[in-house]
Amino acid sequence: MIPHAAYPCEPWAVREAELDLDLLGQSESIFALANGHLGLRGNLDEGEPRALGGTYLNGFYASHPLSYGERGYGYAEDGQRVVNVTDGKLIRLLVEDEPLDVHRGVLESHERVLDLRAGILERRVHWTSQSGRSVRVRSRRLVSFRDRSVAAICFEVEALDSPLRVALQSNLLANQSDRLGGDDPRHTAGPGENLESRLAVHDGLRAVLVHTAPSTGLSLAAGMDHLVDAQDPSTRSETEADLGRVTVSARLTPGEPLRMVKLLAYHWSSQQSIEWLRDQVDASLESAAAEGFEGLAASQRGYLDDYWAAADIEVDGDPEIQQGVRFALFQVLQASARAETRAIGAKGLTGPGYDGHAFWDSEIFVLPSLTYAIPRLARDALIWRHATLDLARARARELGLRGAAFPWRTIHGEECSGYWPAGTAAFHVNAAVADAARRYVLATGDEEFERDFGVDLLVETARLWVSLGAQGPDGDFHIDGVTGPDEYSAIADDNVYTNLMAQANLRAAADAVDRHPESARRLEVDPDDVAAWDDAAERMHLPYDERLGVHSQDRSFTVHERWDFKATPPEDYPLLLHHPYFNLYRKQVVKQADLVLALFLRGDAFDAEEKRRDFDYYEALTVRDSSLSACVQAVVAAEVGHLELAHDYLAEAVLMDLRDLEHNVLDGLHVASLGGALTAVRAGFGGMRDCAGHVSFAPRLPAGLERLAFQVVLRDRCLRVDVRGDRASYSVRDDDESLSLSHWGEEIEVVPGAVTERPVPPAPSLPAPTQPLGRAPARRGRVKAASA
Repeated sequence: MIPHAAYPCEPWAVREAELDLDLLGQSESIFALANGHLGLRGNLDEGEPRALGGTYLNGFYASHPLSYGERGYGYAEDGQRVVNVTDGKLIRLLVEDEPLDVHRGVLESHERVLDLRAGILERRVHWTSQSGRSVRVRSRRLVSFRDRSVAAICFEVEALDSPLRVALQSNLLANQSDRLGGDDPRHTAGPGENLESRLAVHDGLRAVLVHTAPSTGLSLAAGMDHLVDAQDPSTRSETEADLGRVTVSARLTPGEPLRMVKLLAYHWSSQQSIEWLRDQVDASLESAAAEGFEGLAASQRGYLDDYWAAADIEVDGDPEIQQGVRFALFQVLQASARAETRAIGAKGLTGPGYDGHAFWDSEIFVLPSLTYAIPRLARDALIWRHATLDLARARARELGLRGAAFPWRTIHGEECSGYWPAGTAAFHVNAAVADAARRYVLATGDEEFERDFGVDLLVETARLWVSLGAQGPDGDFHIDGVTGPDEYSAIADDNVYTNLMAQANLRAAADAVDRHPESARRLEVDPDDVAAWDDAAERMHLPYDERLGVHSQDRSFTVHERWDFKATPPEDYPLLLHHPYFNLYRKQVVKQADLVLALFLRGDAFDAEEKRRDFDYYEALTVRDSSLSACVQAVVAAEVGHLELAHDYLAEAVLMDLRDLEHNVLDGLHVASLGGALTAVRAGFGGMRDCAGHVSFAPRLPAGLERLAFQVVLRDRCLRVDVRGDRASYSVRDDDESLSLSHWGEEIEVVPGAVTERPVPPAPSLPAPTQPLGRAPARRGRVKAASA
């Protein structure tokens, strides 16, 4: 957990036992609540002090022209930026004539708890004003998983020593100002445009504001309503263009608190009228009022009970990783539960980092966890990609290619990266989309999805590869001039990861059109197309350096000069902020797992010895300047037998935000790292693979973990995997059908009502690989000792 005494390690909660304003930005992201449609940063109820305010709606964005000193053909024209919309979290408390302010008076105690099973953020405050008036405040906040547009806050204040008068000001505030973006490209680009007021109305204790984003024409309605329980309260409501306010005043006697439930609703649209949006907000508020806070909380708990029954991962022996894994599971759900065919952004809805964009991160690092736990959420995310297919086709045509070219970064579907080596040449995004679609169909057997959506995605991505690559004089199929996952290499020829993922894409497309000939006819796929895909897949070039006995990340990577790691001080990391890309591109230095990612996702293309040699070679070059690297290194380290190193990398991935390892969690959580950490558990220590069309397991635990248990949903059957020491067991529910799988290469049949147990072979004795100077992961022994 956060290396601070105020943040204890717990299996089902994240707790802040005291308020440390130096950690305010980090805690605002960690305590953010979201459901995939609506996100609220974990700001204090009173709104100040804050590091960064934030309320976000998935898909609601502003557009702005991208500026270039020297424009080139095919550059992205416009950027897109998530909008900080109307803030409904604000509840200010006045005790007699003094505002509750953590800077003033005496903060006797302050605690916040994010309950991962209840889905509620609770805050408890004991505060004494400068004039000696003491109150106890308890607030509970939720963003509903069942009601996509609804959030609620239950706010209670109690006089402790003597009767006193309090006033609560509950606000809706639009166009709230916040800090500017910094020079770090991972941050938001800066403040967005102001929203234009279209409507401001109030009735009773309800207020509704409607605004429009001028650059996109998107409109949103935000509303609040209140349920008040107090002795003889007085109330007042008012609205202005950017402000709705409800004030409640009451005289309190000790033991008789004022309780106010604040209900929030948000709806947005590119097509619906202002009046319709207002009606939707009013209807949502009315339904929420009928439920009340306790009804909404019970519904929230019921939703999460179902989720944890399907998705929970049990890790015995390392309490910090157990907490981190459950935090990761919760945040992946928060990013996706009600996204409903909209994107899963790199930061979810927890902050404005990366301007709210979605990358290939979603398909490679987040969707696997959803596919094997709550597959309908993975389906929704893939349908969003399908909805952007026409834009991807248009982008491919602009680049002179066939098929579809999915964007490197986007909100709405257009490419909006001003960094052309990625925005133009990172075609592996296509392979990520295809891989996620293939995996989803394998796991679920969802023929309807494959027919109506999956075939389209596979065909159009396959078409791109055969138009992008070509057969060379050696007879091999080459894909030149691309940027792979490692952004410290660019415009490279025959990137191994890209080639192997394209190969799998081509084969999956050929298989899909064979299963769905009617879809093939709709897409005008002819036998020559399929023959070209098969031929390109068969001839795909795989660079190999005979001198070193390893695969070269691309055709020329291993002949480059190695980066001088000894001459690179710790403060120079991440390298992209201190060295020109020109210098990075021509050296052997790896930002994030690239070829090593291929060892995992296309493990069927390598033998065991090749994997070990390749992993060790690239381990010495990988500096992990990306949060997407540690999880992949954990998976492959576990597979080749470096179990303790895998444990270290798993910890880095799962604690990326709880320990703020990248020093930028202020801008939002690293959702892909958290999703990747879940893959590191299942595919690393659980040894799960699905790359050859058949699910297999090769589990093995490091010395620091006593037990690992998780579930995998496969074609409506729930497989439970339980690994303890040198034994692994597999079981399915009593009402499931039998399931075939392999355990360390042995084919087994798991039947209902029985537990199938098999031995786990010991890890080989291997020399430990080296990392670049100063870039080794933290050892788990030290972390556990420090937290014991």
